[in-house]
Amino acid sequence: MTAPTLEHLEADRRATIADSGWGRSFTLWQPRNLAFWVYLALVAGGVWAWVSMISGQYAAYGHAIVIAVELFAIYGAIFWWFTHSIDRYARQPVGALVAAFLWGGFGATWQLAATANTALLTLYAKAFGQAWALDWGAGLAAPFTEEIAKGAGLLLLIALGPRLVRTAFDGFILGAFIGLGFQILEDIAYAVNSAASQFGANQIGAELPTIWLRVIFGVAAHTLYSAVFGAGLIYLIGRPAEPRRPLRGLALIASAMLLHGVWDDLSALVHGRVGLLFVAWIVVPAAALLLAARVFGATVRREREFLRRILAPEVATGVVTPQELSAMCGDRGERKAFRKSLPDRRIRRLAGHVLDAAADLADALATAHGASTPAVEFARGEVGRIRTGRPPRSRDDDPAG
Repeated sequence: MTAPTLEHLEADRRATIADSGWGRSFTLWQPRNLAFWVYLALVAGGVWAWVSMISGQYAAYGHAIVIAVELFAIYGAIFWWFTHSIDRYARQPVGALVAAFLWGGFGATWQLAATANTALLTLYAKAFGQAWALDWGAGLAAPFTEEIAKGAGLLLLIALGPRLVRTAFDGFILGAFIGLGFQILEDIAYAVNSAASQFGANQIGAELPTIWLRVIFGVAAHTLYSAVFGAGLIYLIGRPAEPRRPLRGLALIASAMLLHGVWDDLSALVHGRVGLLFVAWIVVPAAALLLAARVFGATVRREREFLRRILAPEVATGVVTPQELSAMCGDRGERKAFRKSLPDRRIRRLAGHVLDAAADLADALATAHGASTPAVEFARGEVGRIRTGRPPRSRDDDPAG
């Protein structure tokens, strides 16, 4: 079999960029798109509900509210950075990530889930009794109402960016940001409620234990549930770059709901056994983290293949070496093997910068839809410059500014 020509590699690159959605921009303002008005109405309604709640309690619990908002803002920023850092392939536009976060924080939380939870818990109490509803209601309401509410946001984002959201990995990343928004706004509400638990006599002391517990256990909560649910939703419905896998999709959706339900009903499940509760506090978050890691590993393979095909012509022309491309598109073991193959620490550090520059080149190529624009040529030059250790080029030389 003959090796593909450069012309064929470049044609495959253009087709890959079109299929993957890489380099696509996101515009929320789409007045001719019904999804925009649905999104706007529900998020605006959620903002109004949240502001009304905060303003109604600010006079009595203002100090506690400020502390809760500040601490969870820092916590959210750290989570935002981490979640964004693992998106080394699709590189979702910031506008899409903000839209996902706002949906999770206001549309899903205050406009949909809060209302649905109240209604469903009321039905449980009427059907099975108040005691049963207090024990089991949360775990049999929130996994359905909250995960579906967050998933509805992903469907709206697909409708707003059909050429952007193309794979299960996109669903994983956007789902994570939806879950992050949900997590932060829900945590603030829990902290404010705790501040009021002692009639305002010890606001800070009453809310701090809640804040620390939400911070610690929030690592394996809504952000992970929604990431897994989002990937499952994409598998369920299918996208142009992700063939339908309904059984896998349903399994992931059910897994996210199950973990959510078990966590919310831990107290009822352990029947007051404190030792078992502490074990469950370790096992359930660990299971959520393990599931999310497995789903990430499964969904990111397609993105790595996209990256390989986008940079294949650069290997053919010598801009990127085959070893560098394998490291970029490989798993942790392959990247570790690449680093160990280099002779010393300085060269390893230099190679890391080369890989970053090659990733920037892939982004530039995706944005240019495979064309050799001035920005792409600059990115190519940067790969070679960094590899040889030449001094940085002037920022004025960068066509992208």
